[in-house]
This record gives sequence, structure tokens and C-alpha cells, in this order.
Amino acid sequence: MGLSRPHKVGNGVSARWVSLFCIASFFLGVLVVNRLWGVPDPEKIDEEASSLEKRQLRALHLNVNCEKKEAADRAGDILFQVSQTHDVIMALDKTISSLEVQLAAARASKADKGEGSPVVTKTGSKPLKERQKVFFVMGIMTAFSSRKRRESIRETWMPQGDELKKLETEKGIIMRFVIGHSATPGGVLDRAIDAEDEKHKDFLRLNHIEGYHELSSKTQIYFAAAVAKWDADFYIKVDDDVHINLGMVGSTLARHRSKPRTYIGCMKSGPVLANKGVKYHEPEYWKFGEEGNKYFRHATGQIYAISKDLATYISVHRHILHRYANEDVSLGSWFIGLDVEHIDERSLCCGTPPECEWKAQAGNPCAASFDWSCSGICKSVERMEEVHQRCGEGDEAIWHTSF
Repeated sequence: MGLSRPHKVGNGVSARWVSLFCIASFFLGVLVVNRLWGVPDPEKIDEEASSLEKRQLRALHLNVNCEKKEAADRAGDILFQVSQTHDVIMALDKTISSLEVQLAAARASKADKGEGSPVVTKTGSKPLKERQKVFFVMGIMTAFSSRKRRESIRETWMPQGDELKKLETEKGIIMRFVIGHSATPGGVLDRAIDAEDEKHKDFLRLNHIEGYHELSSKTQIYFAAAVAKWDADFYIKVDDDVHINLGMVGSTLARHRSKPRTYIGCMKSGPVLANKGVKYHEPEYWKFGEEGNKYFRHATGQIYAISKDLATYISVHRHILHRYANEDVSLGSWFIGLDVEHIDERSLCCGTPPECEWKAQAGNPCAASFDWSCSGICKSVERMEEVHQRCGEGDEAIWHTSF
């Protein structure tokens, strides 16, 4: 027999020693019988010895098979434990993310009316106890001088009155015009917005002083206020001179609902404008390298959507997030270095007729339409109705679309 590693049986007794013991016992028995009964037939002894050896080899083979099975079972247990550990880590990651969202909402909700407050609250109003769970929040950025633009939207793609409430309860879609206050709070401009809001109940008021050069700050405060008030899968920012097909917007977002950190819009990388006096001039152009360089990829500012985790990130860190001159650049910069998926969604930047009309006739209506040359619909007050009639998905589309 070779000097292979002995196999353990029973209470650790070597199978080799068992075999030797049995063979020795056999020959001892033969000697005793020989002494008592004489010499037996040698052929018979060979047969019995061969039979015994076969039984010993069979036992040894069975023991090896058992050890192989035990080794396979141990490997299976390790793989199972690794799989369980991965599942536990994923569950913990989701729990931590959920807790961060709740913490951000609590911080924003408890902020007082001072500098850190993202929302203007009315005297005597009760604090929000629990955020409403919704699909998406659409904040339509507007200004004091844009009443006619707001009316053109109310008369076309934005539901009003009971239909607006129905949209919230049945579809989980929140739509609000977003505006701050004037440099003299309580003045004529603020009272006009108060009266408009009393009539339509479609405003989200921010603790923010309105001004064209404060759009980055307004965007930050909007997301913080929206996160504090609604627990949404997505938060959208849109300008008040853009045409929207709500059904298409909902269908587009629904495709990315399971992804944790998404930034959805028409991605671009325009030039950094260093010359003073030009539109979209960037005073901090030197931060982007040599003159003539381009910005990093970011969504165009007419409309974009971000997932809950990203809106929460802005809410938590808004006091230390840098604000560039251009609001869309600012938003893109806040996500640099984060694990964010940039989704270039071209249906969010269709042109006005005839482009969006061709697509609608082909059964592929656009989610949003505007003119690049005007950074919105050119003469939107006069043309919004025309764009809606020629490029709209139909007023009933939103009610028949499943998300």
C-alpha cells in the first residue's frame, strides 16, 4: 500500500491502522485454528484474505466520498454566507439612504424664518408632521413680472382647480409655480402673488429675494423646500416659457424609477464665456482652465429632473455648495465627484412646431418643447396655445398613462 494521507473514521482512528489491525487479527485467528485443527487449505486462506481486503477498500472509498461531500457542502455554505452578506449590505445601504432623506426633511422642516429657512410660512400655520409620498414634484420657476406666462400655462398644459388636486391624489404629481419675495416683503408685488395664490392655489413660496442673478440660490432653496414638503421619487425644475406634455414626462421618469442617483435632462457642454457684457458671462471663468475651454457636462436649464437622493444632497449641503453665475452650470457642478448617472434625454428638448408636430404625428410626442434661440418658447405668451394645439399629447393623455 502507498503512503497516502490516512483518512479519519469514527473518533479519529486511522483507517490504515484499522485495516492493519483487522489483517493481523485474521492471521492470528488462522494460527489459532491451525494449532487446533491442523493446516487449512491455502487457496481458501487466499480467498478469505482477498474478500477482507475488498471490504476494507470499499469502506475506505466510502469514507473518501463522504469527505468530498463535506468539502462541497462547506464551499456551498461559504457561497451562501457571501450571498447573505451582500443582501444585508444592500439592505443597510437603502436604510441609510432613507434615514438621510428623513434627516434632511426634518432639518428643513424645523428651520425657523431666519436665513436658513427654505420656505415662507404663514403665521399660525401648523408644522408638517409627515411628508406626502408622491411620484414627482414639478417646480415651475417664475417671476413677479411673469403673470401672463403663468396664465398661458394654466390655459394649456397645467391642470387647474379640482383637476390639479386629482392629479396629486391619483397620479402623485405635484405642480407649483415657484417664487420668492421682493426686496421689501409685504409690498405690492408680494400682495399680488398672495392674491393670485389665493385664487389658484398653485404656488410654492420661498424665503428668497427674487432677482435674475440669484437663480442658482433660488434653485437650491427650491429643492430644499420641495424635499421638506414632499417625499418624491423625482424633483423637476422647469422654466415658465416651456411647453410640457405631462404624460410623456411621467413615462420618461418611470423608466429610471429604480435608480438611486439620476440626473435627467438634455446634456450639453457649452463654452465658458470670459468676456464681460455678453449673455451668460462667467465671472469665474478662470476656474475652468485656459480661456476658450468648455464646461463639464450638465443639463440645459429649461427643464431637468433629479432623483430624491440628489435633491436631499442639495438640501443637506446647500450652505456650502458653490453657486456660479449660470444656474444650470451650478447644478451640474454640485454633482461632480458624486456617483451620479447623467441621462441625456433628448425628448426634453424638442423644438417648437414643426419639429414637435412631426414627432407627435409619428406617435412619439415630445416631453418638453422650446426654442434654443430664445432659451424657451419665443414669445411664449402669444405662442403657448399654438404649441399646445400642434404638439400636445392631448389633455386626457395624463389620465390614461400608467407610471
